[in-house]
Amino acid sequence: MIKNKFIVIEGIDGSGKTNACIFIKKILNKKNIKKILLVRQPGSTHIAESIRNLIKKKFYNENMVKETELLLMYAARVQLIEKVIKPALKKGIWVISDRHDLSSLAYQGGGLNVNKKFINTLRKFLLGAFIPDLTIYLDVYPKIGLKRIYKRKVLDVIETRSLDFFTRVRKSYLKNIKLHNNIIINANKNINTVHENIKHQLLKWLKNQII
Repeated sequence: MIKNKFIVIEGIDGSGKTNACIFIKKILNKKNIKKILLVRQPGSTHIAESIRNLIKKKFYNENMVKETELLLMYAARVQLIEKVIKPALKKGIWVISDRHDLSSLAYQGGGLNVNKKFINTLRKFLLGAFIPDLTIYLDVYPKIGLKRIYKRKVLDVIETRSLDFFTRVRKSYLKNIKLHNNIIINANKNINTVHENIKHQLLKWLKNQII
């Protein structure tokens, strides 16, 4: 028997997070785990989705201040955690999230150079001891990630940021992901190879969760 878990998928844009979340749900289903909720950050509540649209929208006469972006990210995150994630976990439901707070440390901290101590203080104040049971980081070179997202018809304001920005984001991810017992997947390869690696690592992790 495995107690329900909170699993997070992280990575820069173009790393394949959304597909990975769906794939992981299928793996869990095959392990007879049926109660699974997929969420995304920011988003997955009415309020959080409205905040998401605000963050990702391009305003032609005003640029969003980096601290504003950070605070909006956490506003959406807290709304999702308190209204959806925590209640689901209490009911025994597994939760798979496309991003969590490590994204803020990477994107706003690494990418936008927001003070790291401030981000950590904000996280501690708003989230406390609430952390994922597992974070899977999909590591992709920024040039490859950007090449993938440029194939999309419409890009949001974050996706249009520079290669240097995403290089800083990746650097921050790599620095912080190693501080905990998490899984790092090489996401530069084709999707089938990436998913096979995810499956191998996830099943290995699940074996250690049996109680």
